[in-house]
Amino acid sequence: MCGIVAIFSGRERISRPALEMATARLRHRGPDESGYWLAEHGRVGLGHNRLSIIDLETGGQPIGSEDGTVQAIVNGEFYGYESIRGKLEKKGHRFRTRSDSEILPHLYEDHGSDCVKYLRGEFAFVLWDERNQLVFAARDRFGVKPLFYASLAGTVYLASEAKALFAAGVPAHWDYEQYYQHLFLCLNQDRTLFDGVRQVAPGHTLLASAERITTAKYWDLDYAPTGERAVRRSDAYYVDAVRSELEEAVRVRMRSDVPVSCFLSGGVDSSSVLGIAAACCRSPLQAFAASFSDSEYNEGEIARQTAAHAKAAFNDVAIGEKQMADQLAGAVWHSEMLGINAHGVGRYLLSRAVHQAGYKVVLAGDGSDEIFGGYTVTRQDALRYGCGPPPAGGGMDTSLIPEPARTALAAVSRRLGFVPSWIEKLLLNRSIFHALLSPDFAERFSGQDIYSRFVGQFDLPGQLQGRECVVQSLYLWIKSILANYSLACDRLEMAHAVEVRLPFLDHLLFSVVRDIPVELLVRGGAGKHVLREAMQPYLTGSVYGSPKHSFIAPPSTRSADSGLYALIQDTLRGSLMDAVPFFDRSIVVSMLDGLAQMKKDTQLKLDAPLFMMLCTCLLHTQYRL
Repeated sequence: MCGIVAIFSGRERISRPALEMATARLRHRGPDESGYWLAEHGRVGLGHNRLSIIDLETGGQPIGSEDGTVQAIVNGEFYGYESIRGKLEKKGHRFRTRSDSEILPHLYEDHGSDCVKYLRGEFAFVLWDERNQLVFAARDRFGVKPLFYASLAGTVYLASEAKALFAAGVPAHWDYEQYYQHLFLCLNQDRTLFDGVRQVAPGHTLLASAERITTAKYWDLDYAPTGERAVRRSDAYYVDAVRSELEEAVRVRMRSDVPVSCFLSGGVDSSSVLGIAAACCRSPLQAFAASFSDSEYNEGEIARQTAAHAKAAFNDVAIGEKQMADQLAGAVWHSEMLGINAHGVGRYLLSRAVHQAGYKVVLAGDGSDEIFGGYTVTRQDALRYGCGPPPAGGGMDTSLIPEPARTALAAVSRRLGFVPSWIEKLLLNRSIFHALLSPDFAERFSGQDIYSRFVGQFDLPGQLQGRECVVQSLYLWIKSILANYSLACDRLEMAHAVEVRLPFLDHLLFSVVRDIPVELLVRGGAGKHVLREAMQPYLTGSVYGSPKHSFIAPPSTRSADSGLYALIQDTLRGSLMDAVPFFDRSIVVSMLDGLAQMKKDTQLKLDAPLFMMLCTCLLHTQYRL
């Protein structure tokens, strides 16, 4: 795991100080070693901060081909690289290190841009092709590892985090349109909150020459249309296939030259990963679990029982509300995004505890709910629409829902033939923003059909039409919420130089999961049926039979005595809010005045919007937007 930076100009020499400043800004991602490479002609440079995990002695980067005409920088891991290396050596390629990253320049020499199809893992990389005068970059299939880019005055900048682009000289400004859409859900695959800063979409490559920048898709989820699904097999077949593939996905992620640990909560996902990982080890693993002071959100005791079941050493990381309030600004600066709950700060502090304990690598259960249908909204889709395609009569009845939510829901229904439950829920919860926006900002985008645009960014004929409603809903969630919100925790973890590996987001495992019949994903009102059955040997009875547990922190509005509540009140009433150009401060203050007297369920609905506005104020100030 590392921090990478690349700068390329088609016409003139790049600035070495800009490259060095951008790389230095990412030192938290790779504090073990820094490396630079500049072409002799000076028009391209690569920077790399290394977190040493595989080949601790000779695995420094940038790393090149034998003749130096291909130079590469890599963030992340390539699993199963030993087999690829062996095949490359038989073809005559020579290696100078034992690192997994060194297979990349040689694969590129043999296969060009198709090299990415041979890679298994969580990665983002940039390489320079001297012969063809090209920058080639790619991001892993699910988007576990980030890769941002910008083009300014004929120069292309790429980096693991947007803050490095700003350090290199890219101006930092809000993208007003994206901010507006972000408030109401429109999480574009290749846009960010920052004007001119884009991201390589998951499963995409980028090619930059002196003339142009182009991106291309090399992988997608590719759920089969209902009528083209593979022959239905027995339940036992799917259970055995999931167990086998997940065990292998965990096993390959245990490859490390430093000790591996695990994140642990009270749910099936992280418990499964810990159970499999523990079975691979001769000595006890270290398991790290966050425990919140609010008992309703504390899964510490269940996690402790799971650790004992797996014979793992249990590390209870207590996270208090004052601590979250004190650390929120740092977490927001690292995340570069709007949080909806303090769980991001929880992940930030949990990763800090892992770092302080001396560990660099953690396995986690993220991604399971997305691919196995574990969220409540997935069960709601199954109950509402069954296990088939959209109903012939169209989508839901929106007549009892107030404007403008009714119009937005109707637009989604027209595009898809139904409304995914998670979109409906989010749209209704975010409707409060219509009343909070400043008149000028609201008027600027009042004509936008946000949700129709959101759906329209995807390949409807190729990836959605003809699929079951549940499958379409999962696809949209994976491509938006997972890729652009949930997986942004990479920046919170790497703030403390902790590499998190995600076995559930292994594309070979997913190739099995996407063929599982929908009625097996959601059975009897319970999500992740196949996964539960597959992982039963690794689970305690309480975890096996328990409902879904999301990793979520206590709401900021839950107690007027909490530090986060005070921080929201103070910030949204103060000068920071005055500087933000998006909201009508008088209306926000009026809402804050009445917050303590509101019913608990109303307060809970306002928690995410208030937290998003708090993060907005912090980002606006920290990045001088």
